[in-house]
Amino acid sequence: MHPRDQTIFALSSGRAPSAIAVVRVSGLQAGLVLTTLAGKLPAPRQASRRLLRDSAGQPIDDAVVLWFPGPGSATGEDIAEFHVHGGRAVLAALLASISIVPNTRGAEPGEFTRRAFENGKLDLTEAEGLDDLIHADTDRQRRQALRQLQGLLGDRARDWRERIIEASALIEAGIDFSDEGDVPAELRAPAMKAIKSLREEISEVLAAQGHSERLRDGLVVAIAGEPNVGKSTLINQLSRREVAIVSPYAGTTRDVIEVQLDLDGYPVTVIDTAGIRETDDPVEQEGVRRARARAEDADLVLWLVEGGRAVDPDARPPLLTSGGSVWIVRNKIDLNEGGGAAPAGGFAISASRGDGIPELVEALVKFAADFFGTTEGALVTRARQRHLLRQASDSLRRSLELVEEGEELAAEELRAAAYALGRLLGRVDVEDVLGAIFQKFCIGK
Repeated sequence: MHPRDQTIFALSSGRAPSAIAVVRVSGLQAGLVLTTLAGKLPAPRQASRRLLRDSAGQPIDDAVVLWFPGPGSATGEDIAEFHVHGGRAVLAALLASISIVPNTRGAEPGEFTRRAFENGKLDLTEAEGLDDLIHADTDRQRRQALRQLQGLLGDRARDWRERIIEASALIEAGIDFSDEGDVPAELRAPAMKAIKSLREEISEVLAAQGHSERLRDGLVVAIAGEPNVGKSTLINQLSRREVAIVSPYAGTTRDVIEVQLDLDGYPVTVIDTAGIRETDDPVEQEGVRRARARAEDADLVLWLVEGGRAVDPDARPPLLTSGGSVWIVRNKIDLNEGGGAAPAGGFAISASRGDGIPELVEALVKFAADFFGTTEGALVTRARQRHLLRQASDSLRRSLELVEEGEELAAEELRAAAYALGRLLGRVDVEDVLGAIFQKFCIGK
């Protein structure tokens, strides 16, 4: 039997031990599994309390079971659910009893959701939204993922694809009636009007997104500077816990330390790097190399300097050559008489005492808001989606340019645009991306 035809099962709730655990079964044998363990099928979509028994008739647990006959289920197949007490022994006995039913096997990561996709219960953009929702760490990530799961992009893409097909039908009808005088021109005009409108809509979506797809991964902020300027103290202050060793000795931080922060709903990864300086120590040299690499790749670099040191605000920090955003942050102002003035366009703080930290955090939140743009109505949340929308938009543009040279060329570009949107929805030729998407899901989802 092909693996896709086998009945799958998995623990769909958290790890044991827990108060309640949910085990899901999906496939042709789901009904047999339920009757084997619970005696008979309950009424569809109604919870029923049953004593579960193994193949030897021994009790497993006093449980609640549910029955969802396909196609009216989450996966489009027959589904059985067992809500049992979440002890390890209970789950081991239940999963062992399910596994001996013929043609059943443990589910692979994301296999329940993949079957829902393959059975038309959700499109690929909604599946990606579900994945993002599972992995959301901040409230803004959660809201964006939920909009995607509810079909915000998928519904628009389906509408665009249908309108492209309608325009293509008009163009091709004109080809069929090419010998009927002015008939092709009469059919071409409404088609061209529809194509122009479609391209404008897709272009507006692409132009308005900013970095919305980056919200999934978050903003990367690197704390860099020469040794012993307070980088580790600052990351401890921002994370409100000790994640880095603080020492008065230069070169204490040898590797890159990362902390995940939630700043007003924006996911931010803050990186504490080794002090950047010229050194003969091979271990410290490797730390400096890694620090430079991470700082070069960061979206924003906080370059820390000593409180009393003169700073040229227009000069790039030493050993940093990328064109990314850099903020000069004057630290240890509490150790200087009269404090320390913030450099032009920079900040003055005391990482050890907390002076200036609220202002720095507020500025980071504003930077994140400007970087991500308006995400509340964002349609595009992944690079894959943006790439396919650009393909569709480019094909629509070419169809408008080529229509005077021949309707056949314009019709071919319209087919390419419809094909790109079909890939976006996962309805045509997406086998190459399905594995990469669904293997990131947890087992049981």
